[in-house]
Amino acid sequence: MSYPKRTAALASAAALAGSAVLLTAPAAQADVVDVNYRCQTPIGVKSAVSPIDIKSARRGSGYTITMSWQKGVSSSPVELGKGAMSPSATIELGGAASGTLAVSGPANSAAIPADTPIKISDLSGTYTPKKSGKVTFTAGTLTIKALGTTTTCTPANSPKPSLTLDVSAAGGSSSSSSGGSSSSSSSSSSSSGGAASAGQQLPQTGPEDSAVALGTLGGTVLLAGAAGVLWLTRRGQPARR
Repeated sequence: MSYPKRTAALASAAALAGSAVLLTAPAAQADVVDVNYRCQTPIGVKSAVSPIDIKSARRGSGYTITMSWQKGVSSSPVELGKGAMSPSATIELGGAASGTLAVSGPANSAAIPADTPIKISDLSGTYTPKKSGKVTFTAGTLTIKALGTTTTCTPANSPKPSLTLDVSAAGGSSSSSSGGSSSSSSSSSSSSGGAASAGQQLPQTGPEDSAVALGTLGGTVLLAGAAGVLWLTRRGQPARR
């Protein structure tokens, strides 16, 4: 097979391999999950169901996790003026992680009428994985503070995860594997150098043959030129008596 045809074949194989990797690479799986909140309010217990959406975005060595409510939960017997309500929540971590992630967001940007379901703004937090693997994110406790009171809403229906994310921890196993490959490459280079110094010439293929040939020719011409100059210089010197 000629060199151009072999190069084209290798390029095509690499492209197909890259496409296969992209097709099989794991992606984040997000689902909108209905959460039945049981809210303990200053005037008693209230219930409300809201679809919850949790999304992620990679930020450096961590992930920005955003939790969204598609419907309002709880309510207030009096109007809540602009900026009077401050929400926060927790997200339950599972899979390769455990514990909770705290998320928070801005206060209400507009007044909320009395006896109206309270629409929660998007709440965000930063998650930094300690190890690589699949991590699940499930709606946890919602806390609403308004007019000096606190309302706590907890999921009563054991909701399933709203997000499953395949995370990569900084300095994880993949990094150490890369380091091992680098070390192997260095060892291979050292071995090649040792073989060359011992007089064992490694075979060359493709355009590198031409590069080596041109380099050798250039060195020969340079040496020949230097020898000619030295000979002419010696010819030009008078004979010593």
